[in-house]
Amino acid sequence: MANQETMKRSIKMLFLVVFVGWIFIWIMLPTNTSRLKWLPELRKETDSTYYGIEGASFLIYTFPVLFMAALGCLYLHIAKKSNDSNMESCNIPKLDVAIFKRPILVKGPLGIVSGTELGFLLMFIALLIWSFATYLHIGFATVTPKLAAKDGETIWQEKLDIAALRMALIGNICLTFLFFPVARGSSVLPFFKLTSESTIKYHIWLGHIVMTLFTAHGICYIIFWAVTNQISQVVKWDKVGVSNVAGELSLIFGLFMWIATIPRIRRKFFELFFYTHYLYTLFIVFFIFHVGITYACLMLPSFYLFMVDRYLRFLQSRNQVRLVSARVLPCEAVELNFSKAHGLSYNPTSIMFVNIPSISKLQWHPFTVTSNSNLENENLSVVIKSDGTWTQKLYKLLSTHSTIDRLGVSIEGPYGPASTDFLRHDTLVLISGGSGITPFISIIRELLFLKTTVKCKTPKVVLICSFRTYSSLSMINLILPVSSTPYDISNLELQIEAYITKDKEPQSNSHIDLQIKWFKPNPADVPIYAILGPNSWLWLGAIISLSFIIFLIIIGIIGRYYIFPIDHNSNKIFSFPLKSFLHMLIICGSIAMVASAVVLLNKKNNAKEAKKIQNLEMSTPTMSPSSKIYNVDRELESLPCQSLIQATNVHYGVRPDLKRLLFEVKGSSVKVFASGPKKMRQEVATICSSGLAENLHFESISFSW
Repeated sequence: MANQETMKRSIKMLFLVVFVGWIFIWIMLPTNTSRLKWLPELRKETDSTYYGIEGASFLIYTFPVLFMAALGCLYLHIAKKSNDSNMESCNIPKLDVAIFKRPILVKGPLGIVSGTELGFLLMFIALLIWSFATYLHIGFATVTPKLAAKDGETIWQEKLDIAALRMALIGNICLTFLFFPVARGSSVLPFFKLTSESTIKYHIWLGHIVMTLFTAHGICYIIFWAVTNQISQVVKWDKVGVSNVAGELSLIFGLFMWIATIPRIRRKFFELFFYTHYLYTLFIVFFIFHVGITYACLMLPSFYLFMVDRYLRFLQSRNQVRLVSARVLPCEAVELNFSKAHGLSYNPTSIMFVNIPSISKLQWHPFTVTSNSNLENENLSVVIKSDGTWTQKLYKLLSTHSTIDRLGVSIEGPYGPASTDFLRHDTLVLISGGSGITPFISIIRELLFLKTTVKCKTPKVVLICSFRTYSSLSMINLILPVSSTPYDISNLELQIEAYITKDKEPQSNSHIDLQIKWFKPNPADVPIYAILGPNSWLWLGAIISLSFIIFLIIIGIIGRYYIFPIDHNSNKIFSFPLKSFLHMLIICGSIAMVASAVVLLNKKNNAKEAKKIQNLEMSTPTMSPSSKIYNVDRELESLPCQSLIQATNVHYGVRPDLKRLLFEVKGSSVKVFASGPKKMRQEVATICSSGLAENLHFESISFSW
């Protein structure tokens, strides 16, 4: 245990040193010191017949990030083992980090922003301003009437040219960070205790800044070419140097994506938003053709990690998974229960992306995983509320087609936090609106496991849930898992306050019973398993490291025996687009080769377990009273269900007085989770950040874009 903690601290220190050094490079990048002294000297030292001018770029821009990603994988592997040991002993240290997560901004275009997020945002904006101001100061200092006259331009035209180029350089800084939040299986985000879902807003912020700067860059150059009689530059695609046509195509694809993200368009035409976002591949490809691979190395690391993640998701999505049953709720929601491998573990509040080809072959939608990997070794569950077109089709399919005995489903994930800190608090207050209750089901089940199996002292849980109609109370019944083992919810100190805002009293014509639909086993379907096996973080680190090493070896051989004999490191003869294409092709090939090999290696072990599960299912009669898989133990409807009902107070025709309820909660450390509509989360954040109750520590759970 002590050795694990020492290793974690050492890795964390090395990670932070490399991270600070990488940020320092970005701070110094626009200065003359970097441009005229450090970079030329470094290129002189790294210039070789194998890598040419790109060698320095790989070393100072790409390598540090990939090294941090590999370090993050090792850290998370050790932390996972350490967390497992802590769970067994219930030895969770109580750390006071609430001050860093306290909301500072609640309403506005940025949404709910904590003090730490606001601080980093301001520092990032300061970096952009510093870089732009330094670039302009250095660039404008070279502009003189004599030089402008020599080029046949006026001073303002010369400055417009310089400013247009500098806008693109600043946009590239944002592009460098753009893909970190969308790598769902990232090893960098968990190192900072972040998840892809919680950082998707950073991707949105960066996307807006990127497109604003790149659009301004393009418009300024069109104006510049027009006023200097160089409009023919619009159709220029040089063999050596910057390709204008490629940049224009990249900008056009980016604008299509940007327009589709307008909130009104995204909500009303979600499929348009979804499909246009696939244009990111063309956006990046033509961007690299535009600037060349040497300069593209600045943004390459985050996109490299994203490509590794995206290819692993592609491999996982090729399988159709075993859907065991579906619980159909009267509030137009369904719980899908899948068969899972015993080695697959995940933390509460995880999400999983689901694709059902019979509804849409291309659409993938994220849903909360409500099951607990410790409590339910054989099943994984997600809850889907009928809201949009896709979910309405699914609910109709399951609620009206009584003869359906199989549903083809593909998944990606689950993805979630690397660790949880529930045991560090005296009380958990879970505030939800509508289907926002679903992430809290996984939290309650986790605490139920810790209380009943590990015998940990768990915090008191107050669940405050708000629904529009009486039938939505059936969502509370999902707290109890579909299992042959009855779990008595009375073991937890659980208080449920349910508010029905529309109905004034229980509806006599409504019922809140759950209908269960079982599906027959199919040999073609497989249980859900970890695509990289139980040691997934180590394998991910191996994929990142080995694929980059293979890329360097192959590109070095091509550079030495194909590019160098033509170019002789002059960087003025060999075709820029061809060089960029070769680099992109080898990067993709290296990632595909290594990732496929690792997945195939783990697939053998997964196939053995899948075979055992399928044999068990085939040998068990579908409607056997003793079946673990197909029959729900009747005790679930006696003691456990009765305990759940007794813990629930239902209020009709009113909304919860959140301020009163929160201030009444006792405890030195109260963790407040809010999940549901935006206005509700903002209200909770306002209460927790008011300073009137110092013991309230807020955290928002949002899966909406």
